[in-house]
Formats: sequence, C-alpha cells, structure tokens
Amino acid sequence: MFRKFLFSAIWLGFGFYAFGLAPPNQPDTLDLLQKLALGQFAGINPLIIALFNLMGIWPMLYATVLLAEGRGQKLPTSPFVVLSFGIGAFALLPYLAFRQPNPCFSGPRDRLLRFLDSRWLAIGLTLGTIGSLAYGLSQGDWADFAQQWQTNRFIHVMSLDFCLLALLFPTIVPDDMARRQFYAPRLFWLVSVLPLLGPLAYLILRPPLPDTETQPPPPIAAET
Repeated sequence: MFRKFLFSAIWLGFGFYAFGLAPPNQPDTLDLLQKLALGQFAGINPLIIALFNLMGIWPMLYATVLLAEGRGQKLPTSPFVVLSFGIGAFALLPYLAFRQPNPCFSGPRDRLLRFLDSRWLAIGLTLGTIGSLAYGLSQGDWADFAQQWQTNRFIHVMSLDFCLLALLFPTIVPDDMARRQFYAPRLFWLVSVLPLLGPLAYLILRPPLPDTETQPPPPIAAET
C-alpha cells in the first residue's frame, strides 16, 4: 500500500510540476525535437544531444528487467515499457505503483527475453552510453544548457525525467536478482549510487534467466 501511494504521489507531483510549474515551451521546441529524432544535430548543444540519446537508453534498461516479470503481473507490462520510450517516467510510474513484487520467473524464455537477457545487448548499451557521455561532457556548452534548462520546458522536464528514472531503477532490481538466484549486495549499492553506469554494470554482470520456472531463494547472509 505504501509503495502504491508513494509512486502515485510521485507521478501526480511530477505531472503537476511538468505541466504547471516548469518553464514554458519555446516556439522552436517541436523543431528541436524533430531534429533530435532525425539525427540532424547541427547547431544543437552536444549536452542536449547526449541527454536525448541517454533518454533512449533508460527505457531499454527498464525493459530488460520489467518484461521478465510481466507474466506474473495482473497489469500488462509491455504497454508501459513501450510508452516509456516516448514519455519516460510518466509511463513507468503508474506501472510501478500497481505492480506486485514478483521474485519468481515463469519460464521458458522466449526470443524477446533472450535478446533482453543478452550480455551483448548490455555491452552495446554501455558503449553507447559511454560514447554519449564522452561526447556531451567534452563538447557541450554548460552555460547554454543551464540557460535552456531555466527557460525551455522540454529540456527542463527531460532532465528531471532522467534523474527520476535513475532514482526509480533500484526499486525493481531486488526482484530481478531473486529471479536469477543472484545475491550481490555490493552490486545493488552500485546500482543505487551510480546513475546509469551502475545499472549497466548490473546488466553485464547478472547471470541469465533460467529456462524453467524459479522460486525466490532463501535468505542469505550479506557479504562481508
């Protein structure tokens, strides 16, 4: 009940802030969005390009965890995951509010789960993330980004969406660890304190899902 209340409150609060209190949209917002989507990056601050690209990484990270638990949920998982590619946390928060803890896996893995479970996918996402971070941090104009963050709703809300997705991701990791019979407290803390790169490290290091149904493991003493 507390989880449902907390995530619902965050969803409503974020929506109220984004559409009621955030800076207004600028006349060129639609043109900027079209250029970003089409890869027409000329004249756009590299920090904005990097942030936009990273907002495509986050939904993939959530998909690699949430779609494995969907068979055990009353609420269908895939529509929320698909919508998250367009509206980020706005789509995921309702699901997170009403999902039930599900530390079990109802096998077998289908082709989609095998793809999402692939270590090669995790490595590819990591390389894409590192490349975007390196490009944005080395070439970006921080003064221009700060000015746009203060005056442009799209940039402002996208930045907050990134932060919110980073804060929410650790809440779904314990169930994923249980489904894989994988207990790694130190890795969980890395996921919790290192945005984006911590979750990517988890995807690379976690064992694959089994092809048969699993039950949650018995409690194990924490690592020393």
